[in-house]
Amino acid sequence: MAINTDHLNELYERVDALRGYLDYEKRKVRIIELTEQTQDPNFWNDPDKAQSVMKELNHEKSLVEGWDNLNDLRESINVYLEFQEMGEEVEDDLQAEYKKLEKALEDMELRNMLSGPDDHRDAIVTFNPGAGGTESQDWGEMLYRMYTRWADKAGFKVSVVDYQDGDVAGLKSATIEVQGDNAYGFLKAESGVHRLVRVSPFDSNARRHTSFCSVFVAPLIDDTIELDINESDVELQRFHSSGAGGQNVNKVETGVRLIWEGELSDGRTERVVAECQQERSQLQNREKAMVLLKSRIYELEKEIQEAEKAKLEGSKSKNEWGSQIRSYVFDDQRVKDHRTNYETSDVSGVMDGDLDEFIKAYLLQDAEV
Repeated sequence: MAINTDHLNELYERVDALRGYLDYEKRKVRIIELTEQTQDPNFWNDPDKAQSVMKELNHEKSLVEGWDNLNDLRESINVYLEFQEMGEEVEDDLQAEYKKLEKALEDMELRNMLSGPDDHRDAIVTFNPGAGGTESQDWGEMLYRMYTRWADKAGFKVSVVDYQDGDVAGLKSATIEVQGDNAYGFLKAESGVHRLVRVSPFDSNARRHTSFCSVFVAPLIDDTIELDINESDVELQRFHSSGAGGQNVNKVETGVRLIWEGELSDGRTERVVAECQQERSQLQNREKAMVLLKSRIYELEKEIQEAEKAKLEGSKSKNEWGSQIRSYVFDDQRVKDHRTNYETSDVSGVMDGDLDEFIKAYLLQDAEV
């Protein structure tokens, strides 16, 4: 099959346009500046600041290298086209490079959409099954597996912060930290209530059941974000860690639960709970739980601001907390996102972590608003 010249030229134009959108030259200058900082003998005297610099450096490098890869693919295609004009049999190689360019360009354009102030951050993902006992708790564990599989495929690091076993099966609640470039930017598309319809394996009469589980995604805050909360509003509880949350969960040391009750900027009173049992000491667990608590409060405040912005613009916020965002209907072999109307019949693939098309559809729609 011959290469579509018009489409190839369109791809080339998009590659050139992306260079401008990325501020390619400015990023190369920034890489030089950050690299010079890392060469200071005292660079690691402040580990937190050093890690922040390294994270920014890696982010800038990944974008520059991503565009360089597109340009290399373009040059490779041009070479194969010249060989083809000379009568060489290079059709298979040409098609392979062509497909690589299409895919890499789509990925880079998607990354370019993640320009929000928190999109580059790590993500905190919390799972809370709805009413329904074992059914909902089992659904919670299935979603937990789905997102950890997606994160692994995307090259992100996942650590289990908290995992509470269900009474019979599944989980009562769980929190994971997903670390990597733009983790929050991608996962913010998944925040909301997920609905499952299936013939229950726990029902002896094999009846259809509907289960719900909320997935709450927040950016992991750091020292660059100021969020003051009154310590007197935070209740500290201690508990012994337990649960089958994987080898990263510390099941021996004492876990910490922090409960905050306070007023948000819109005047409503909110109760926010954060638990941590992954660290080896109670003090470390408390410090981590406080970061999680602040991250969740920060996300709630962000939602208030986004809702106000949507109201001013005359549009409805697509990511309201508590909204049902997606249905998974197992016996009909259908998964549908109610915000974008994107759907697929590949239920097993989705449950195995194939979420990129759902996330892409959400980000494309969000960019159009």
